[in-house]
Amino acid sequence: MTKPASPFLPMEYSDEVAAAKARNAPIVALESTIITHGMPYPGNLDMARSVEAIIRQEGAVPATIAVIDGVLHIGLNPDKLEALAKTTGAMKVSRADIAFAIAERRTGATTVAATMIAAACAGIRVFATGGIGGVHRKAEESFDISADLEELGRTGVIVVCAGAKAILDIPKTLEVLETRGVPVVTYDSDIFPAFWSRDSGLKSPLMLNSPAAIANFQKTRELLGIEGGMLIANPVPEASEIPREEMEIYIGRALDNADRDGITGKAVTPYLLDSIYHITDGRSLETNIALVENNARLAAEIAVAMA
Repeated sequence: MTKPASPFLPMEYSDEVAAAKARNAPIVALESTIITHGMPYPGNLDMARSVEAIIRQEGAVPATIAVIDGVLHIGLNPDKLEALAKTTGAMKVSRADIAFAIAERRTGATTVAATMIAAACAGIRVFATGGIGGVHRKAEESFDISADLEELGRTGVIVVCAGAKAILDIPKTLEVLETRGVPVVTYDSDIFPAFWSRDSGLKSPLMLNSPAAIANFQKTRELLGIEGGMLIANPVPEASEIPREEMEIYIGRALDNADRDGITGKAVTPYLLDSIYHITDGRSLETNIALVENNARLAAEIAVAMA
């Protein structure tokens, strides 16, 4: 289910997205945290342009979402995309603070949860990202659980990702998703992926092997009046993956570094991703870009099938 935006919400569509909405063309939402917090300029701009181009090639329209000076942007014209890629100090906004960024006329990059909220407001039903947040390791001590899981349970957007980020406790993440009633579907595999790795060691709750089947599943949920999102886990291409056994070594080192440096809260995920980037000599970032592009392609195919 999607909730239309209030006419009083300061929201702006890019020219391309506005035209797509006018003709009911398929649209794919994209988050902006990966641009502002995922990698430095100009690599972040190159990545953003590449992902948008892939979506267009598959017959859909990309809508990169961000809050800029208090305005919620659904899609970014080329000049705004480049300006965002150069921005420093942008907030990282989720459900708790996206309204704050708008009310206080701040600039904020959207996480998975905030992008889902914005996409639903704009009537966009499919969203491509890298990996979702989830239950952090040792969450029984820190109570650190991503708002992404709560959002998936309440907001009717299909989220295409490469699984939960491997730095998380994936079994607990899947348990929370089950409790929230979120369908977890792995694309063309019965093994749930782990972001950089194709195999998390866990069986996927559900499996479908075509965009049309995913679109039909979502249509059936809507006919039943079932609210909330759907998670599509799309394994990273085999040629780009880092095997799980190898990644666990790198993740262990990164977690030790975080404990040593006293990293907590929202700072944990970006710290760990940056630490793993340096430990792997940049290899993790190459895999990250490959999986984001792969997810964008599948999301566009699903959006086209739904349209």
